[in-house]
Amino acid sequence: MIYQRSSALFQEAKKYIPGGVNSPVRAFKAVGGDPIFVKEAKGAYLFDEDGNRFIDYIASWGPLILGHAFEPVINAVIEKARKGTSFGMPTEIETELARLAVSMVPNIDKIRFVNSGTEACMSAVRLARGYTGKDKIIKFAGCYHGHSDSFLIQAGSGALTFGSPNSPGVTQGTAKDTLLADYNDLEGVKKLVAVNKGEIAAIIIEPIAGNMGCIIPNDEFIHGLREICNQEGILLLFDEVMTGFRLGKGGAQEVLGVNADIVMFGKVIGGGLPVGAFAAREEIMNHLAPDGPVYQAGTLSGNPLAMSAGLAMLTELNKRSEVFESLADKTEHLHEGFDNVLRQKGIPYQINRFGSMISLHFTDEPVVDFASSVKGNNQTFKKYFHGMLEKGIYLPPSAFESYFLNDALSYADLDETIAALTSVFE
Repeated sequence: MIYQRSSALFQEAKKYIPGGVNSPVRAFKAVGGDPIFVKEAKGAYLFDEDGNRFIDYIASWGPLILGHAFEPVINAVIEKARKGTSFGMPTEIETELARLAVSMVPNIDKIRFVNSGTEACMSAVRLARGYTGKDKIIKFAGCYHGHSDSFLIQAGSGALTFGSPNSPGVTQGTAKDTLLADYNDLEGVKKLVAVNKGEIAAIIIEPIAGNMGCIIPNDEFIHGLREICNQEGILLLFDEVMTGFRLGKGGAQEVLGVNADIVMFGKVIGGGLPVGAFAAREEIMNHLAPDGPVYQAGTLSGNPLAMSAGLAMLTELNKRSEVFESLADKTEHLHEGFDNVLRQKGIPYQINRFGSMISLHFTDEPVVDFASSVKGNNQTFKKYFHGMLEKGIYLPPSAFESYFLNDALSYADLDETIAALTSVFE
């Protein structure tokens, strides 16, 4: 394929935008080469500035669960835009979307809309601290909760020490309140809780991880976290920015059978527009201003365009619950096809899958946490990524990202993708 215009646009972008992109993974640093500049998209397909067509497996990193330019969402946004784009005042559609979301998700009474997943997670942690009166949180290596200071923490010098900043601009003072544990390691969490008895406000986790590939919690681990939180007066926070309204109507809480205390949303809840949200039981949410002392605000929160897109998307998913089964079936088909190809080629690999999330890791070892995810062969991944790109398949440009399938994908698209994989490793 020819990427002449994309390359030229990237060089121009770098003159005015740091790294030429507004989110780092887009820059192709992990795989090499210049990023693809998209001109338009429809259904399961992306079309770049050079006229190339790609089958899309990121769906804007998750929100476009029913495909690009989904007509009910587009029509809702156009209709709402004709009446004004922002007011900084209450609108009825905010309540409509809130009512629908609360009805679909178990264990929540109230929801507050914000503008991004980062903002939702940041606000949820503040609420947890305000509600419990405690400062420390536990997060898991490899889980990404946005770029708020509290979450940009790497491991300290030992398993029971607090973390240290992994980005300039994050202070040691902030880092000392973030404790780092390993995903799927319940004993490690128990040790952290014991050493920091009575000081931990919240445990925050991606219930199905998507930022070190798709990694699934084992039952003992995820149910054990709930038990620890119950015993110790700690709030359990589920970052469902990826999983909310994607794995099922009720998200990961529903499919895993575990109730969180605060749940954070993004992606699907905005239908492709910038939206985040956090939700909880009434007694927790009532600690938020203006009802309570925990402050959180945003001029564009509940923006009417974003609310209209989210309402159209959730309305469709609420009446078409078969979508989740359809997506899971398509993801299983892709999994089985990849299995057959890679097994025949004798290439070391692991495939992790849950619902419509899936990831491929070039390693012999099971991928169950961050440490095992980084053992994949990055050179093989680069060959795979660029080989698939040349065949018209757009995958996450990083070995540490889940794929997100959309229901506009046909089985012919999936078979074309499987055939592309065969040719890459010939």
